[in-house]
Amino acid sequence: MTLPRYPGYDVLSKRDTPSWDDITRQVIDERLHPPKDPRFFDAVQWKAVRALCDLVVPQMSANAPVPVPEMLDTKLITRIGDGYRDARLPSMPDAWRIGLAALDAECRARYDLPLASIDRGAALEIIKDMQAGKLTGDAWQDMPSDVFFSKRVLHDICGAYYSHPHAWNEMGFGGPANPRGYVRMVANRRDPWEAAEAKPGKEDEALKENRRVR
Repeated sequence: MTLPRYPGYDVLSKRDTPSWDDITRQVIDERLHPPKDPRFFDAVQWKAVRALCDLVVPQMSANAPVPVPEMLDTKLITRIGDGYRDARLPSMPDAWRIGLAALDAECRARYDLPLASIDRGAALEIIKDMQAGKLTGDAWQDMPSDVFFSKRVLHDICGAYYSHPHAWNEMGFGGPANPRGYVRMVANRRDPWEAAEAKPGKEDEALKENRRVR
């Protein structure tokens, strides 16, 4: 069994402390409880995007899952953009609609099944070809598959995953530095409200420290 890097640490223990203010609490609560039913994706797209998220950020069943598809759906329905766009891609909503339809089309051309219905190994081969820009079927509508992969798939899916408190626990992140902020910025120093990383043979020390972190 692999021990967690920050044993006993739970960033949500900061929720009602001076580490977070009301705005921070509201934003994080929305990430913890996004709507379960899709509002942007239709039923076919929803199956594809759930399969794609599982391929890009597979999650251990023993851990509390990060609702990546639901967070992506919320981003798209609320049109929360990045403030910039690669000129080789259409708008974010259109890129996702085209990309998911194209992935299903590529899978059907090879296996007579959509992305959500093929086995994991075959799906990963499709993803690798997308990353390499080898998917060039008409369904892509001249949108480069490798650009879609790097600028939308990785950016949006990984961005959603690592913006969630469950992922923060994995890497010892204390959440937004608002309003408390971080003071001890010198290398190998940490503020008392930051997580302690476990050292070999000293896991119990980190566990005790992290249970006190607020």
